[in-house]
Amino acid sequence: MTRNPNLPIAAVTDPIKVALLTDDPLLRAGLSSLLAQNRSISIVEREGAEVALWDAGVDASKTLSRMNELRAIDMPVVAVVDNHAHVAPALAAGARGVVLRDQVGPGIHAALTAVRSGLTVMDTALASSLVPSQPMRSVDPKGRGELTERERQVVQLLSEGLSNKLIADRLGISDHTAKFHVNGVMMKLGASTRTEAVVEAMRRGLIRL
Repeated sequence: MTRNPNLPIAAVTDPIKVALLTDDPLLRAGLSSLLAQNRSISIVEREGAEVALWDAGVDASKTLSRMNELRAIDMPVVAVVDNHAHVAPALAAGARGVVLRDQVGPGIHAALTAVRSGLTVMDTALASSLVPSQPMRSVDPKGRGELTERERQVVQLLSEGLSNKLIADRLGISDHTAKFHVNGVMMKLGASTRTEAVVEAMRRGLIRL
């Protein structure tokens, strides 16, 4: 790894100015107490911050719609999410780091430091949810064909982290038919995993946030 010569050393050694962006008073109090224990972190207002620690909230039904907030934050952001299914949407919306709400701890300092330095970081457990365990097969990166209306419904439900069975229940179709549509979505989006399909669908504007 090489250091960007345009970044002054002070940008790495000075205390990190962090803005806490959350509507949860309990999380704010907990994070404030945690970060205050580290002298290399200063909690400041949003206007004077270098890095934002943004909370997606605990209401899963609103999490995806709130992702648009990330696009309006004009600094590197570490997103705190409640579910593995929200990792890809957070990164696609512009987060530079992602951590699970129940795993926020002393290690958050390392994440904030890395993000301020221009890196993208996340917990190992979260990273494994984005990386396929098997070698990625060769596919057309642009996919093949347009999604049908049913496939658009399926990819929307995929973005909510639903399994094939739950997709089938939601759409009133059989598990086999749900699996057929999921495979069709992945083929047309040129994806080898469900997460890749969600990210590509977001890039194409097929998912409503």
